[in-house]
Amino acid sequence: MRNISDLIEEYLKATIKKSGDDLLEIKRSEIAKKFQCVPSQINYVIQTRFTVEKGYLVESKRGGGGYIRIIKISPHDHVDLFDQMIDIIGQKVDQNTAENIIIRLYEEQAVTKREATLMISAVDRMHYQANVSHRDEVRANILKAMLKTLKYKEA
Repeated sequence: MRNISDLIEEYLKATIKKSGDDLLEIKRSEIAKKFQCVPSQINYVIQTRFTVEKGYLVESKRGGGGYIRIIKISPHDHVDLFDQMIDIIGQKVDQNTAENIIIRLYEEQAVTKREATLMISAVDRMHYQANVSHRDEVRANILKAMLKTLKYKEA
């Protein structure tokens, strides 16, 4: 059985897709009312499931006329996507963020299912017997090396 967060995420993504605009402007209270949940549940879904590494920008304005704007971002081509992901990784990356990046690459068809599976295996914390900080640095270096390699097609 799916939870309320999954349903809210699915609804918001479907609404963006239906609009054909890659942009959705919502009022948190209206969505909360629709799903009969507290407004903080909407915040949770937006903060955890509509992140840059997943291909979204979120803008918000507080107050009476406030809104939350969710924008689906799409790179011009896969090279731009790889570069964006390398920038997001930075010097350190935790396992969850690394997996979200890989899933996005797969969803954007920049990597195959097999490549994504291999990459997810390579960034798994079980392979790094180090303190968290060092583990996140090693994971970032490995993931960036994979992305830099995948960025260029074979001739």
